Amino acid sequence: MLNITPEVTLEAIHLRNANTMSEWLGIEFIEVNTNYLLAKMPVDHRTTQPLGVVNGGAFCALAETVGSMAANLCIDRTKFVALGLDINANHIRSANKGWVYGKAIPLHLGKTTQVWEIKITDDDNKLCCISRLTMSVVEIRK
Repeated sequence: MLNITPEVTLEAIHLRNANTMSEWLGIEFIEVNTNYLLAKMPVDHRTTQPLGVVNGGAFCALAETVGSMAANLCIDRTKFVALGLDINANHIRSANKGWVYGKAIPLHLGKTTQVWEIKITDDDNKLCCISRLTMSVVEIRK
């Protein structure tokens, strides 16, 4: 369980991502839940490679964006920040139209580390990429 506070809204998440790479790529958060966070990214000129399919780096950017946001929603942000430590991705299937969807689910929520699984699917709910993101939970120094 993510333990996300009820005050967290999609609007607040979108405001937090304004003027960032995720906004440039067209990533939109579409569902916040106590068990997962879901975002979508368009398959268009910003996210594809010359062959017309989603660039593997764009899949990683979606995975890092949704996983990192989810990680930071699970901690007391007045005292801690979750920072990316490691990401890996296995590209299973290409996507060449529509949207891809990244769903972040926690595998481990510890005091100093978190591990997230992010499955990226296409409009037909076919698995395109699976990623694992490790986050470091660091105390904010004042």
